[in-house]
Amino acid sequence: MAGEKWAFEKTFSFNHLPSKKLSFLQDRDVLKLFMKWSMLGRMSAQSYSFDQCFYPYNSEAFALGFFRDPNVASSLRKMEAGAWGPLDKPVVSVDVEPVQCTKVSMELFDPIYSCGIVRPSGHVAKCFHDVYPDYDELRQMLQEEDSEHYCVVGKEERGEFLFRLFKHLCVGGELCQYEDIIDPYISTTKQIYKDLISVQKDPETKKISVVSTVLKVCAYDESGRCYPDRREEEQTFAYVIVDPFKRHATLFSHCYGVGSFTL
Repeated sequence: MAGEKWAFEKTFSFNHLPSKKLSFLQDRDVLKLFMKWSMLGRMSAQSYSFDQCFYPYNSEAFALGFFRDPNVASSLRKMEAGAWGPLDKPVVSVDVEPVQCTKVSMELFDPIYSCGIVRPSGHVAKCFHDVYPDYDELRQMLQEEDSEHYCVVGKEERGEFLFRLFKHLCVGGELCQYEDIIDPYISTTKQIYKDLISVQKDPETKKISVVSTVLKVCAYDESGRCYPDRREEEQTFAYVIVDPFKRHATLFSHCYGVGSFTL
């Protein structure tokens, strides 16, 4: 039995793909927005190939094997004290949360436009807040369950990777300068999503569907939580996006803090 377990744990091996550049990290306009949102230099996307079939039920073993793989450990960088550095201790365990990812259009956001959060001009409606003097209806809907608009996007839709991505961008980093209009959030969400997610078209029905599996991950070494950061923070996140057909895995992460001020 022990031999079987060992074989099971050693199933996957990974290779870093430094030549696989995601377009949103090369797009100067997107990078300018990251700088404005205090996320520049704190967002990372690294791609790897793997050598075995991936099955969603095996996600935890896959993620543990990923972080333990020497090719991943040697290329992976984490943010510490404002600088990127290697993982300094071996990963001993992982938390893995499967993230629903089914959307192939931006229709998910239609209710936001029709409920008063966004004006017909595209401007985000401002609102009074006890703590934040410069607050708006969009951030209130995203973050506060007692917001009158919280339920315009249902619980299931809020769990979608597309919506999570949108929320991450809207909330931003530590010194985020928020947008007055919604368009930059929507267009940047769409671009990143298209970069990260793989789809396929059914030859008979012509219907497009997502083939990627998205896993929210957190890794631990012998001292405790180590990746994406030792501290827990809603805007510090890491997702592994798996394309089971290409056998590619992309680690997409952000570490909350003060972003870079230069491109």
